[in-house]
Amino acid sequence: MNLFSFRRPAPVVAERKPVPVAAAAAEALPRDCLMPATARAPQVFVRGQGSWLWDSEGHAYLDFTQGCAVNSLGHSPSVLVKALGSQAQALINPGAGFHNRSLLKLVNLLCQSTGSDQAYLLNSGAEACEGAIKLARKWGQLHRNGAYHIITASQSCHGRSLGALSASDPSPCNRCEPGLPGFSKVPFNDLEALHAAVDSRTVAIMLEPIQGEAGVIPATAAYLKGVEQLCRELGILLILDEVQTGVGRCGALLAEQTYGVRADIITLGKGLGGGVPLAALLARGSACCAEAGELEGSHHGNALMSAAGLAVLETVLEAGFFEHVQDSGRHLRDGLSRLAGRYAQNKVRGQGLLWALQLSEDNAAELVKAALQEGLLLNAPQADVLRFSPALTVSNGNIDEMLLRLARAFARVHSAQQHQRREATA
Repeated sequence: MNLFSFRRPAPVVAERKPVPVAAAAAEALPRDCLMPATARAPQVFVRGQGSWLWDSEGHAYLDFTQGCAVNSLGHSPSVLVKALGSQAQALINPGAGFHNRSLLKLVNLLCQSTGSDQAYLLNSGAEACEGAIKLARKWGQLHRNGAYHIITASQSCHGRSLGALSASDPSPCNRCEPGLPGFSKVPFNDLEALHAAVDSRTVAIMLEPIQGEAGVIPATAAYLKGVEQLCRELGILLILDEVQTGVGRCGALLAEQTYGVRADIITLGKGLGGGVPLAALLARGSACCAEAGELEGSHHGNALMSAAGLAVLETVLEAGFFEHVQDSGRHLRDGLSRLAGRYAQNKVRGQGLLWALQLSEDNAAELVKAALQEGLLLNAPQADVLRFSPALTVSNGNIDEMLLRLARAFARVHSAQQHQRREATA
């Protein structure tokens, strides 16, 4: 197959369809009341299925962001739709002070499948990371003479709540300063710098196995194993933020499994709910030190979101699922590498179905815009990085179609650059 034939006709699934009256009306809705918390494309999306989204004008888009890896099984997967419908008819939220069957089933399966001792369900990855910080500091009071300091990595991102921002390096909310005390950052993949930063105040090291917002930068195997050994030798906790890398994204249930390490505390989010707001805090051994009231939330572990998480987790644990992720990931990696070579771009990096293409220029935003014009949804975590996080169920055909559309996006940007140069010299 020639991946760079720009004349290939669009697939049938992407053809434009008549606009339903209700959908067309949605496009006219005013947007002034929406707080500008994030930059949004102008389209109003009304329907999704698998790797595809349709807007209110009937245009189809191939989605290789999936809500930044949130829709782990793609848009509106039948297993999730069925689970949500059945649970909604029976029970949605009995209240945080009561058990429900979906909650108990999910936490038991999470612990069994990850080798954890306890699990707690929350609403978002940021909340899970806040919970990890609380748990570590509680552990420090019990086991390390009140130590509370947590070391994280430069360019890390653990969420947008105030505590998670304080643990993170990016400053998208710099007007929220001052942040919470008790955190320090050292360069990622630098074991010596990490060792030098540990002192008697240190209670934990908190890392992403792959730094997503920094541009999909994986930890080296030697580094992550060295961090685990360092934590064991010094008697401090290892926290792995697997909000983006967990639940099959890296070709295993947890990225820690691909590295051969074992954390004391793990945070999950994004793909765990398959699109429904859901996160989890996992603890092992003496890190299981939470008491009633310390991690409370009105919606935590409600029956509806628990049913969604159970449906997702049972699906990814099915025989052959992780092998599919690994095979699809290799297909995506190889295609991106060929495309990078053709357009003189830099390296491709990642794991499973989380990949980044390092660009040769700071034109990622232009490429995202050009891709949107080609009916392809991508995102750019950095000015010179494109990130790819398709559904874990993505087909090789979807990947090939994405590569074709991305090639056309590169051609668009190249043509625009050539035009600008001609105008500048005219």
